[in-house]
Amino acid sequence: MFSTGGKKRVRYSRILILSLMLSAISAGVVPLGNIQAAADPSRLASHRIAIVIDDLGNGMQGTQDMLNLPIPLTVAIMPFLPTSKQDAEAAFKKGHEVLVHMPMEPFHGKKSWLGPGAITTDLTDDEIRKRVEGAIANVPHAIGINNHMGSKATSDPRVMAVIMQVCREKGLFFLDSKTTPTSKAPEESTRAGVPLLQNGLFLDDVYTHAHVSKQIRLLFEKSRKEADLIVIGHVGVPGKITSSALREAIPALQKEAEFVHLSDMLPWPQPIPR
Repeated sequence: MFSTGGKKRVRYSRILILSLMLSAISAGVVPLGNIQAAADPSRLASHRIAIVIDDLGNGMQGTQDMLNLPIPLTVAIMPFLPTSKQDAEAAFKKGHEVLVHMPMEPFHGKKSWLGPGAITTDLTDDEIRKRVEGAIANVPHAIGINNHMGSKATSDPRVMAVIMQVCREKGLFFLDSKTTPTSKAPEESTRAGVPLLQNGLFLDDVYTHAHVSKQIRLLFEKSRKEADLIVIGHVGVPGKITSSALREAIPALQKEAEFVHLSDMLPWPQPIPR
């Protein structure tokens, strides 16, 4: 565990503040644009990396290795699977943040690969809403949603509009995993007034040591150039490879940038004490 009890209490306070701010946005009390404009520029001065680990919830290989990394993480947990609740609780107890890793229809591939409760483009608005609300209820401590697969679903403005409406009502933000350049998440999040973050690099979209090593080198390069960088890795087939590569790279990366939770990259009206 990387955080002390005191830091945990501050962490929970930050999540409460985030929830209250998003509720204010939803009620129209605080326009999202004003929050972005009011963000303290000093928070953007140093380079920061947020590591997101996808695909928890099914007892996948590398889960414990990832949770035991000595840095703040954000874990994305698939709903309605055997260890969804267990993994969410374990991550939360270690001081990590939790997202709902919402299964969403891709352009290519079988719907059966998505798992239970998936969002597909043939669903009605009411059914999409029902499934998203159910997924949120199934993953304890979730403060946001990101898409699992979803190139087709995120490219559909109707589908994304419904998802963003639920995010707004529940006080959640959305992380666009960027599985397609045609994603409508930016437009629909702006329309709904939902804070949006976007993936900047997949570490293990190819499941080999060579590819993960190449992506880690790219992570070093991007961390020196970009003030804020969001990076996605996975448990499962590449879980052991990616967790090992990250653990080895962490000391050197910490000389280039600060590891932070994903919510640290959301716009705030003022710095939040850690």
